[in-house]
Amino acid sequence: MSEQMITLQVNGHRYTLTTEPYRTLLSVLREDLGLTGTKENCLEAECGVCTVLVDGTAVNSCIYPAVRAAGKQVMTVEGLTTPDGLHPMQRAFIQYDAVQCGYCIPGMIISAVALVNENPAPTDNEIVQGLVGNLCRCTGYTKIVEAVRAAAIEMRA
Repeated sequence: MSEQMITLQVNGHRYTLTTEPYRTLLSVLREDLGLTGTKENCLEAECGVCTVLVDGTAVNSCIYPAVRAAGKQVMTVEGLTTPDGLHPMQRAFIQYDAVQCGYCIPGMIISAVALVNENPAPTDNEIVQGLVGNLCRCTGYTKIVEAVRAAAIEMRA
């Protein structure tokens, strides 16, 4: 397979690079762009640690072809932070002690942001359902649901 030149918009920055068409968005983000906040785990879209936003939709970057992201807006956990500070979802995860080992948290936060952007006032059940693709081995999810609920309120304000 021959390499292709693609242009990606990641976290508000434009990157032009050459890559093989079979490479995943996850590998390009981590290996080529050095954005290691997006984690690598199952590589089968089962755990959610690799979740990023593509044009506002949560996707598993471990199976998403990098060439498919060309011309689209990609947001990783690094892109949520602004010069003004952490995103409300990031702050809530810290405030509500929803972070244990932290490995799943970048993908969890990205999925939660996508959920709240789509549904600004989710119920606890809708939060649970919205995060069903993100697995955490360290918590019982209670604090995660509390954090998402609190962040949703702040994001609406």
